[in-house]
Amino acid sequence: MSNRIRYGIIGAGGCGRGKHLTSYSQMPEVDIIAVCDIIPERAEAAADQFDAEESYTDYVEMLHEEDLDLVSVATPNHVHAPATVAALDAGCHVHCEKPASLTPGLVQSMVDAKERAGKHLMIGLNNRFTPWAQFARTYVDAGHLGDIYHAKCGWKRRRGIPGKGGWFTTKAQSGGGPLIDLGVHFIDVCNYIMGFPTPTSASGQTYSKFADHRGPSAASSKKSPDPATGFTYDVEDLAVGFVRYENGCTLELEFSWASNIAHEVNFVELYGTRGGLEYRHGELTLYGEFEGTSLDTSPKIKGGGAWGLAETKHYVDVIQNGGTVMSPPEEAVLIMKIIEGIYASAEQDAEVRLTQS
Repeated sequence: MSNRIRYGIIGAGGCGRGKHLTSYSQMPEVDIIAVCDIIPERAEAAADQFDAEESYTDYVEMLHEEDLDLVSVATPNHVHAPATVAALDAGCHVHCEKPASLTPGLVQSMVDAKERAGKHLMIGLNNRFTPWAQFARTYVDAGHLGDIYHAKCGWKRRRGIPGKGGWFTTKAQSGGGPLIDLGVHFIDVCNYIMGFPTPTSASGQTYSKFADHRGPSAASSKKSPDPATGFTYDVEDLAVGFVRYENGCTLELEFSWASNIAHEVNFVELYGTRGGLEYRHGELTLYGEFEGTSLDTSPKIKGGGAWGLAETKHYVDVIQNGGTVMSPPEEAVLIMKIIEGIYASAEQDAEVRLTQS
């Protein structure tokens, strides 16, 4: 590959356009060659906006016709695995959006394709790339929290069901509700900061209470698929869970699209023998003790810039100069095992052992 990176994207919706195309268009080493989306007008509009040479509605055709070095996959979740595997098999590096796919097995198939192709594959878990998460990981690695024995994480919305009635609320396409949509972000960043201990079991419960809600996020009153409108809502809107790890640590989690609470909040809490850590309302606070006195510290961390830009810069650097991606698919397999385990526990009403590959 030359110093120029020939780039294409599969999926030109909100994330594809707002994150991937916007950030890659700011990389002087990247030439945007092709845009693919199943909606022709959307593909053409994105191609025009970002000066791409061609637009497509079939990613197989795009991969066959274009000589690409790097491809983003920013489609609905159920397309992530087949599109990623196809791009890797075509000899491309791939930047796939979160969640990596619907099941651990499908994510493992992406890992296998990466190994087979000898290319890089990075999952778009953008919270790892935020300044607060990078600081927290360095702080934990330095031993300031001691042994981390318990953690909590969550993202709770008062009203925020995305695309109600569309692919987000259709389990066959999304894989689930807020647990796989929002949860993947904070389960991942929590595990990342802790150094990715091995999960051994999961338990949880899910609730679907807002399918018929006619408030601000309502699109229809029908819960089951409607042949006339295509409206579907067969996922949860609240998930709670509990995870055990091989090293004895535990994790509590809670994720909702809609809850009758005061306001939206996302958070991570880590409990250690020497100190604690909390991220809440966009602020990081460190808890400890100095000479018998409790000490709270709020580090002044600079903002992270535009959505996806740090992530994109990192990946371009890895592709051009070598190194290891910060968000590898092997760790995405572990995150999907936790998510799948909580869903299975909710169905079985029992704790689920997480088998190790």
